Amino acid sequence: MARASTTTDAFNAVAEPRRRQILDILAEGERSVNELVAQLDVIQPLVSKHLKVLREVGLVEVRTEGKQRLYRLNGHALKPIYNWVKNYEQTWSERFQALDDLLEELKDKENDNDDTER
Repeated sequence: MARASTTTDAFNAVAEPRRRQILDILAEGERSVNELVAQLDVIQPLVSKHLKVLREVGLVEVRTEGKQRLYRLNGHALKPIYNWVKNYEQTWSERFQALDDLLEELKDKENDNDDTER
């Protein structure tokens, strides 16, 4: 089966680590390509390529100010990813709580053993 295009949806677009880095930077505020290049320490054509993919899936918006193009995060486009991940939140919370309970139980047993040895 052929791999889905990275421009199909947000899931495919954020599968690439460099794009996630770009989104992390843009979550802090609007940036020009040159600012992104400096922060990522990669060549400009590579940043532009990733921005194009992120724009095509709607994760990034661009506006022109003079000669500069400024990019910003479109958080609404991340909602499908958020909705998918939140389905697992309850499971993770329950598992962490079970682990906390087990650790507390083991700690109590250890304390009880220490008390009986004295």
